[in-house]
Amino acid sequence: MKSLSLDFSGYERSDGTFGVRNYVALIPTVGCANEVTRKIANRVKGTTPLLHHQGCCQLEPDLKIISRTLIGFGRNPNVASALIVSLGCESISSETVEKEIAKTGKRTERIIIQDLGGFTNSVEKGTKLAEDMVSETQNQKRTNTQFDKLIIGLKCGASDATSGLASNPAVGITTDLLVKENSTVIAAETTEMMGAEHLLAKRTADPKVAKKIVEIVEQMESRAKSVGVDMRGSQPTPGNIKGGITTIEEKSLGAICKAGKSTIQSVLDYGEKPKRKGLHFMDTPGSEMHVLPGLAAAGSQIILFTTGRGAPQGFPIIPVIKISANRQTCQKMKEHIDLDVSGILEETESIENSGKKIFNSLIEVAKGKLTKAELTGYTETLEIYTRGPIV
Repeated sequence: MKSLSLDFSGYERSDGTFGVRNYVALIPTVGCANEVTRKIANRVKGTTPLLHHQGCCQLEPDLKIISRTLIGFGRNPNVASALIVSLGCESISSETVEKEIAKTGKRTERIIIQDLGGFTNSVEKGTKLAEDMVSETQNQKRTNTQFDKLIIGLKCGASDATSGLASNPAVGITTDLLVKENSTVIAAETTEMMGAEHLLAKRTADPKVAKKIVEIVEQMESRAKSVGVDMRGSQPTPGNIKGGITTIEEKSLGAICKAGKSTIQSVLDYGEKPKRKGLHFMDTPGSEMHVLPGLAAAGSQIILFTTGRGAPQGFPIIPVIKISANRQTCQKMKEHIDLDVSGILEETESIENSGKKIFNSLIEVAKGKLTKAELTGYTETLEIYTRGPIV
């Protein structure tokens, strides 16, 4: 086993953060602006669109979540500059999104489709702005920095029995190594700690955090019950069950292994950035299309994603490292799996060594190595998690 790297190289931002990628982000403030945003992205290499379907006809609590998430996208260290694309009549304030991102010192521009007279004019102006912004990124170089600048997100998807037995515990080793090096780690998926929340509550920094962990689980259960159903059939998913997971409690006991043994410092709302170093938990559902945006908005530069059956999803501005302990999946889905840790179950490699291998792979990605999702372009789909009705 190679020794652990103690630094990484990234793009320094004016707010003191470091990106492991250097994107010009195209951020629509409402789904109605997606077509203009996509067209600009197609025209300008080096831009990355963050297309979604929210931003209007929603209640105030959800609008706050959406606004925080869009701002978080632009503030993410992997983003060099941001172009905001607004329709002009949505519920989200595009001016607020622009101003809050600009506070980081990044160049932030905004176009409003209705003010420009529609699709064609908007694409033309957006293209010119985007080309200029991409040109500015060409002169930016990587510099070395320390682990305390890293924020790492954790996710599991398309889980099977191998996830809880091997790949998740291996990521748990990585988590503890990162926390030891003063990095920040964000675990997520409230639905996947149900039945195991009492174990996480014992590991919190103070009683208020423990109470909050129990509260978010109860709230998630209440939302399901409010529509006359329970979690069974949705969690665990049919794919989880085919993979050998029998109950939500069993799935949760395996899922929480990603969080290692470190102390949980806080419970974050969706898309909220941690206020201190160490391990945190974010209140999210289990769907990767909803979880990954929350982790990105919170500032994660890299996401570790374990999968048993083979979940291919990446994210537009974040390299997502796919890890599996299922030998068949690693072979059948090899264009999507970055790390094969099936040696744990085959007893050819320890969980500890696999955790160190994940750690070293993470540093290689931080230094610029592309993930499988980046290479295949499987990075486009995202949804912002909201809790209320469309009105």
